[in-house]
Amino acid sequence: MDEQDKLQGHAWFTLSGDVNSDMVHRVFDAVADMTEDMITDAHILIQSNGGYVSDGICLYNYLSKLPVRFHMYNAGAVASIAVILFLSGQKRYASSTARFMVHRSHASAPSGARPEALRIIVEGLQADDARTEEILRNHVEFSEEHWQVHAYSDLHLTAAQAAAVKMVHKVADFMPPKGRRVTNI
Repeated sequence: MDEQDKLQGHAWFTLSGDVNSDMVHRVFDAVADMTEDMITDAHILIQSNGGYVSDGICLYNYLSKLPVRFHMYNAGAVASIAVILFLSGQKRYASSTARFMVHRSHASAPSGARPEALRIIVEGLQADDARTEEILRNHVEFSEEHWQVHAYSDLHLTAAQAAAVKMVHKVADFMPPKGRRVTNI
C-alpha cells in the first residue's frame, strides 16, 4: 500500500477565530461537505483564544459523535472554551511551541445589577463550569495541583505539559502532505 492509498479519505483543514455562533455555522457547513465527500479522517488545525461556552460545548458534542475521525492540532494557542472544542478530537497533537490555557467561566455584572440578577449570573457560570469540568475530567489527567490552579486562575500548559496530562496524544506539527489541499473552515 503506497502513501496515497493510506491517505484515502483524509482531508486537512484550518479553523481559527472566536468560538461563537459563526464558528458553529462554519463547522456545520464544513462537516456537511466532509460527509458528502466521504471523508473518514479530518485533520484540523485550531487557532482560538476561546469564546462562548455553549458554542464550544455544542461543537464538542457534535464533532465527538460524528462518523468522522477528527485529528486536532494546536500550532499556536488553544485557550479557554477552544480547549473543549480541541478535546473533541479522537487524536490530538500540538506543536512543540504551542500553548493551552484553561480557566473557569467569568462574566461582568451589569452596572447597578440587583441581587436577583447577580444570582442568575452566578448560577449560569457555575453550570458552565460543571459542564466544562466534566469534559475535561473525561479526557485529561490533571494533578490535584493543576485543579487547584484551575479553580482560582488561568492554567497554562506547554505542549509537553499537555502531553503529560493526556490533553494531547503526541507533540507533533500539523503537516499536510505535499499536493494535498488545505481548506479553511
